[in-house]
Amino acid sequence: MRSLDDGGTPTTPNRPATNPAFAALLLASHLRLVGEPLCPARWDTDQEAARWLHDRAPFGLLAHDTSADPLFVYANSTAQERFGYSWDEFVGMPSRLSARPDGRRDRDAFVRAVRADHYATGYRGIRVGKDGRPFWIEDVTMWDLMDARGGIHGQAAVFRSWSPAAG
Repeated sequence: MRSLDDGGTPTTPNRPATNPAFAALLLASHLRLVGEPLCPARWDTDQEAARWLHDRAPFGLLAHDTSADPLFVYANSTAQERFGYSWDEFVGMPSRLSARPDGRRDRDAFVRAVRADHYATGYRGIRVGKDGRPFWIEDVTMWDLMDARGGIHGQAAVFRSWSPAAG
């Protein structure tokens, strides 16, 4: 694992699922950019927050890096269960592959909106699980993973509900 940059932000896509610095970046950037907390605080330390976000959050939480074809760097347990991928299968996979080919244009437009405004809300889109079954992700908010100095380290998305989609 690489070290943190001088701003204290994780810089490696292979960070552990419960990295406290990454959890702090997820939470702080959501609060700063969206203007509200990602979830009610239920912990005393960043380590507790990281464990809660990964292991117990009732919503799907994903993040990808800033590469030209962004790669997933994070998927909490809820997202892993919904998509059917393990941590090792998710991390490093191009995030575009989470959408069916016929839904990628819509997904890409949402990603571009986030790049323009640093966050976007209200998205609903079809995704496809490892087993090939499509499902809707709903009530989606996506935001830039922006550190306190304005550096962008990727984007994160939370989906608060999901439902089956027709084949």
